[in-house]
Amino acid sequence: MKRSFAAVTGAALALVPIAATAQEAAIYSGMDRIHPAWAENGMVVAQEEVAAEVGRDILQAGGNAFDAGVAVAFALAVTLPRAGNLGGGGFMMVHDAETGETKAIDYREMAPMSADRDMFLDEAGEADSEKSRYTGLATGVPGTVAGMQMVLDQYGTMTMAEVLQPAIALARDGITVTADLADSLMALEDRLKKWPASAAIFYKEDGSFYQPGDTLVQSDLADTLQRIADQGPDGFYTGETAQAIVDAVQAADGRITMDDMAGYRAISRDPVSGTYRGYDIVSMPPPSSGGIHIIQILNTLEEYPIGYLGHNSAETIHLMAEAMKRAYADRSEYLGDPDFVDVPQAELTSKDYAADIRKGISTGRATPSEQIKPGDLAPYESDQTTHYSIVDRDGNAVANTYTINFSYGSGMVADGTGVLMNNEMDDFAAKPGVMNAYGLIGGDANAVEPGKRPLSSMSPTIVMKDGEVYMVTGSPGGSRIITTVLQLILNVIDHDMNVAEATVAPRIHHQWLPEVLRIEEGLSPDTIAILESKGHVVEVMETMGSAQSIVVEDESGLRLGGADTRQTSSAARGY
Repeated sequence: MKRSFAAVTGAALALVPIAATAQEAAIYSGMDRIHPAWAENGMVVAQEEVAAEVGRDILQAGGNAFDAGVAVAFALAVTLPRAGNLGGGGFMMVHDAETGETKAIDYREMAPMSADRDMFLDEAGEADSEKSRYTGLATGVPGTVAGMQMVLDQYGTMTMAEVLQPAIALARDGITVTADLADSLMALEDRLKKWPASAAIFYKEDGSFYQPGDTLVQSDLADTLQRIADQGPDGFYTGETAQAIVDAVQAADGRITMDDMAGYRAISRDPVSGTYRGYDIVSMPPPSSGGIHIIQILNTLEEYPIGYLGHNSAETIHLMAEAMKRAYADRSEYLGDPDFVDVPQAELTSKDYAADIRKGISTGRATPSEQIKPGDLAPYESDQTTHYSIVDRDGNAVANTYTINFSYGSGMVADGTGVLMNNEMDDFAAKPGVMNAYGLIGGDANAVEPGKRPLSSMSPTIVMKDGEVYMVTGSPGGSRIITTVLQLILNVIDHDMNVAEATVAPRIHHQWLPEVLRIEEGLSPDTIAILESKGHVVEVMETMGSAQSIVVEDESGLRLGGADTRQTSSAARGY
């Protein structure tokens, strides 16, 4: 049945049906609440509206969630160039409703085979952030194209050529510049104009800025996408596209070779899983730290009456912060690429370990971070990431988070390709004990090695209830990804929020070091005062994350979409 929609005041892009059945009206009763978008058959929630519509159209044309997931990834490379990408990598959680199987697709970037542990140190042996962020050395071998092909091969119903057509058309015909895109290009002028090939694409011939409403054409990117459509991944990892990437990276003192490009492989991994109050939490395993630490923090909080204590009460925030600090301390010691180091996954996600953590938490006083050390266990990223979630008519689900690290990556476009290159090598520990760009401490487990994948906080997550998909979520946000996804889950399960309310609620974050409890605006001065009286160092900072989530309604089976209003271009689109 065709329905019309109207926006609810105070929740841009959060929609509620005007005409609905009595059952649906009951679900959406109470106009004082913020309502999610909803659809009966399929839902796509993404950080950029046009890409969300591409995914919706694929679903409507008969494609499944996996077909749509690949189409959205390539569309975002055109419409959200600061984070959507061909020149980066990421993680996709996929749930196959027919088999009941959930897998984690790892297409994280890899270090070139000539990489070495000390490649980012200066002559004095100190970490040189310029090398690891803004030169060719910063670029890892990109994985997005290989990852998308793996998803299509194993789960899709459409060909690479079919799912690429929307992105090719957008790049060749041009996209309408939004205020969000115009602002980001203005803010990153210095980084992008450093590279002539980048400046030629993202600024006008006279060097002036694109304005909202202008058309941005990316012809080189269209040609690159067409080669992938015609040749599959070989059109990216071998031949002229690969050679152009290698030439650009090496000209900027990087180390990627044609052999590195041809040798890239995506990996299908078993997810990390746990339980929380009767729900199954299924998330990304290493080289993501996200899944392990989301489950670790949930395990720690499970024995506290979080729902009774109240959403964002001082007591709830205190307990969350104390659990977060201990998880991030463990991250610094134990997490890395599982193909290179033994990660104590079972120990970190065990209920017994969580019980030990709780013994060290005082409900009345914050533990100083300097007193918190990584757990005594058996041996064993960027704000400008982007996430999207998809659930189709059959219950298949995709949670995908991918990135080029910083906004527009290193800023370098490989000439003739239209491909922005990542600076993900900064996610390695340039020197054990030294903070990366997000203040995260790394150890030997995340040291640079040839062919290794850098540790990431990206945390695409699927929550299951009675064997069925209940929630699909994820977010960008660098080190804050883990805590953002955590709070989406807590808001829905403990605080009984719908997905839109859970998404717009103010967020908090603590990552052990530095000693700061970061909060968004929206907490009362009284709450802040209580937290400070417990010993927390509280700072109100800019917004955190851009969560794009779906909840499947228990009774009706409706797909409820929550697009994060922290980013003005976010959208939920269903049918």
